[in-house]
Amino acid sequence: MLRGGIIGFGRMGITHCSILNSHPDVRIVSISDTHGLVRKSAQKYLGVAAYEDHDKMLQEMNLQFVVVATPTASHKEMVKVALARKVHVFVEKPFTLNPDESRELVSLAEQATAVNQVGYVIRFNDVFMEVKKLLDMHALGDLVMFKMEMNGPTVLRDTKGNWRSSKGTGGGCLYDFASHAIDLINYLLGPPDRITGTILQSIHSADVEDAVGTTYIYNSGLRGNILVNWSDPSYRKPTHRFEVLGREGKIIADLHAYKVFFRRKPRLNEFSEGWNERYITDFAEPCRFYLRGFEFTRQLDHFVDCMCGRQRCGIASFAQGLETDLVIAHIREDAQNACRN
Repeated sequence: MLRGGIIGFGRMGITHCSILNSHPDVRIVSISDTHGLVRKSAQKYLGVAAYEDHDKMLQEMNLQFVVVATPTASHKEMVKVALARKVHVFVEKPFTLNPDESRELVSLAEQATAVNQVGYVIRFNDVFMEVKKLLDMHALGDLVMFKMEMNGPTVLRDTKGNWRSSKGTGGGCLYDFASHAIDLINYLLGPPDRITGTILQSIHSADVEDAVGTTYIYNSGLRGNILVNWSDPSYRKPTHRFEVLGREGKIIADLHAYKVFFRRKPRLNEFSEGWNERYITDFAEPCRFYLRGFEFTRQLDHFVDCMCGRQRCGIASFAQGLETDLVIAHIREDAQNACRN
């Protein structure tokens, strides 16, 4: 039985706690949060130890792993303390706000031989795992262009006083929202060789961006656009839409289904020439516990399996989180250069 703790018991901390506590190999024994009401509620209703100081929790509770679900600016310090005690770490995305900090944590995790994972949950979505297989098989031939869109109603007014309204705490669409889309492109196509034409646009927020648009350029000839807006009231919840065109076909995908077009009969027996449509219900394998989507359970089950030695680590690792942090830094740098020019 793996003893775990949650640092930051807000929306994501509670989500992770619920999923992990349903796992037969895991027991969440403690939480850490700065809010007294949260700590009292956790003690009363969950029967866990509750701490205001995460360091003290790590000293006293003999944990095998922790989940860090706090605003991004605090990730480095909290992860570093856990790794110093050789505790396995799952940390919410984005990894850190500075690639240099991410590099340091990658190195510390290697030294501690600790299982490490960043919460890029879309890598565990059934549809995008299928799309990844097709792209890895070179099913579309040489890739020409792509578009990644992500939209949602996260910020529909200026959230002054909230951590999302401050760049220093990890607020803004680029860090808190677009990081999912950026990481998904890293997963499907790899990081770009160059970034250009970035626009960071404020809609409601005074001090951070609410929309991100940028162009990726690859030395292979592939070109693509990422378009992200977290201030679109026409959406009920965040959506992802990915299109990629190759010389032999095209894929259009979201979280629920994908369509693939082949110019001629493909080598893959399950597909035909022309359009083929697959819904997630056609191929998804049920997970043991459903909360917010199969992918949320699947990412944490992967983390547990890695800790138990049942699965090889590597999906959404700290090293991959660093790759995404580097792309985010290049996007922000390109936007700053555009403003200066």
